[in-house]
Amino acid sequence: MDITEFYQTFFEEAEELLSDMEQQLLQIDPSDPDGEQLNAIFRAAHSIKGGAGTFGFTVLQETTHLFENLLDKARHRELTLDPTTIDIFLETKDMLSDQLNAYRQQTEPDSAAYERICNTLKALAEEKGHGGSAAASATTTDQPSMTGPAPGGAMVIRIAGVAADNATSLAEELALFGTVLEQQHAGEVLTVRLETATGEEDIRAVLCFVVDDDQITFENAAAASSDDSLEMTAEEWPVEEEPVHATPEAEKTPAVEPAGVEAPVEPAKAAAPAAKKPEQRVAASSENASLRVSIEKIDQIINLVGELVITQSMLEQGTSDFDPVTHGSLLSGMNQLQRNARDLQEAVMSIRMMPMDVVFNRFPRLVRDLAGKLGKQVELETVGKSTELDKGLIERIVDPLTHLVRNSLDHGIETPDRRLAAGKPASGKLTLSASHQGGNILIEISDDGAGLNRERILNKARENGLAVSDAMSDDDVWQLIFAPGFSTAEQVTDLSGRGVGMDVVKRNIAQMGGHVDILSRPGQGTTTRIVLPLTLAILDGMSVRVGEEVYILPLGAIKESMQVRPEDISTVTGNDRVLHVRGEYLPLVELYRVFDIPDAQQDVTKGIVMIVQSEGRSFALQVDQLIGQHQVVVKNLETNYRRVPGISAATILGDGSVALILDIPALSRTPQDREGSHTGHHRGAAALH
Repeated sequence: MDITEFYQTFFEEAEELLSDMEQQLLQIDPSDPDGEQLNAIFRAAHSIKGGAGTFGFTVLQETTHLFENLLDKARHRELTLDPTTIDIFLETKDMLSDQLNAYRQQTEPDSAAYERICNTLKALAEEKGHGGSAAASATTTDQPSMTGPAPGGAMVIRIAGVAADNATSLAEELALFGTVLEQQHAGEVLTVRLETATGEEDIRAVLCFVVDDDQITFENAAAASSDDSLEMTAEEWPVEEEPVHATPEAEKTPAVEPAGVEAPVEPAKAAAPAAKKPEQRVAASSENASLRVSIEKIDQIINLVGELVITQSMLEQGTSDFDPVTHGSLLSGMNQLQRNARDLQEAVMSIRMMPMDVVFNRFPRLVRDLAGKLGKQVELETVGKSTELDKGLIERIVDPLTHLVRNSLDHGIETPDRRLAAGKPASGKLTLSASHQGGNILIEISDDGAGLNRERILNKARENGLAVSDAMSDDDVWQLIFAPGFSTAEQVTDLSGRGVGMDVVKRNIAQMGGHVDILSRPGQGTTTRIVLPLTLAILDGMSVRVGEEVYILPLGAIKESMQVRPEDISTVTGNDRVLHVRGEYLPLVELYRVFDIPDAQQDVTKGIVMIVQSEGRSFALQVDQLIGQHQVVVKNLETNYRRVPGISAATILGDGSVALILDIPALSRTPQDREGSHTGHHRGAAALH
């Protein structure tokens, strides 16, 4: 059997196990470690070792074996944990990740790094092993079990569906949990009498890579047989066609390191009650309701659903003039098709949605390491981890969030002595939160540090030649830190202070259709707020007409629409005009001028004005006519043509024509400066036809 087809499954499972391992290590209290946490870390290491052995990943297997031995001593209280030991365990986890990535890239892991981590683990075992040497020399039955002792100190374990060449390896694997008293293999059923203090749950967990949960049954040794023989009957294992009797082996199997078992890697399953009837085992197998699907297949389905929605829109527009009496059944079917298409669209899009927990779980380790490096005490809190975001955005938001967290730790939160002098607790607080806000997701990074220094920012901006004034609002001053090359750090460090990053953060977020704002109060802390669309594939929009052109405005950006009077319009410098709305003056952006559209309505009082909001600012957008509101399938304009100023993407309307989706943030920043946009936007539309 070619086991290379199972590589990807192993890589994904091992990556999840390593992530879980890191979370458990960060949460564990070295002075009073929780037994369940130690068990979970041990099971993760053992499962990875078993899979690595299966696929011949020798370096990964041997590293994990050394790590597993230390974890086993820790969970049996033979090794005393302390912060230094936890640091070594975390370093080992990082090394395992590097080795896993090397095998994923079909290369060999770094041999020097492998030798270094092995020497570190061996040294730790020798250093910590003296106090527990007596316990280590005792038999396994003398050691406490974290999940409770096996009934009577011994159990009979039966594993169905085991080929002859795998039986020995499985028996050796079970020998790690204690002393194998007897074993036999007959009729593809391996039966082992094991003297152990390890609980059933632990044994099930570490065998998850090589056998299914419903292949294993456990029995108390005394109850299993009154004459100390390992006999199996057809009633006990219905998979057998006839009773099988075999003589137990005379010698005990020594506890040696298991050889690789050539079997497909299966995702870890939750422990289920032992099954003795075929129908019970079928039910247990059906409990695993998850399925791994490659992202390419999901993207293909999303594209097909998008085309279906476009086709449905075309059909709807084509039948809009039909007589309801003559074509009642057809129109009814069209309405049903519309509802089904929308439900299908939402269901398919939900497949790509992932919880923010996937992102937030990266930061406990980052905060722990950086806080230690900076000599600061920081408590990390995460809120809204179950809030979902499109997978494509999840992957792209990690780097901006990482930079913002590093900034909060380096520039925001003070050292313990400064915090105590300011009347604050010595430990600072960093909060990551996520929540839904309409059709968007709101992500906030908040700290209770010193806050931004207005005067220092203004002085640095003047040094950099930026146009600033003392009359600027705080919000405008805070936005200055997003200027390229801007930094107020007193000295350059390897964490920050080189004036790179914040401009990239803002640009990357803007490319995702979002914006970033900063709220800061001196001495109380800073909050960085990121607003992103839930997905980049589907957009709720309002179609508007300007001359003969149709544009789409993202619905979430629209505050209201109105018709205005001449006295509401004022002209300022040059040809720029502002609109007076309820005591507030808003810049007026005339789309016909931005895109140089002929035959458009130039009299603002005869057209429609849309009040839109972007990056915390409102402005007015002049259009000729509102057409209607609908969901549109977003098509990337850059892929098919090139980037066009003022345009973020395109879509296909029900009549087959192309409509361009307006880039609201870009229009709000430089509304009238669009030289060359007219040609670019017309060619962009033509490129998508």
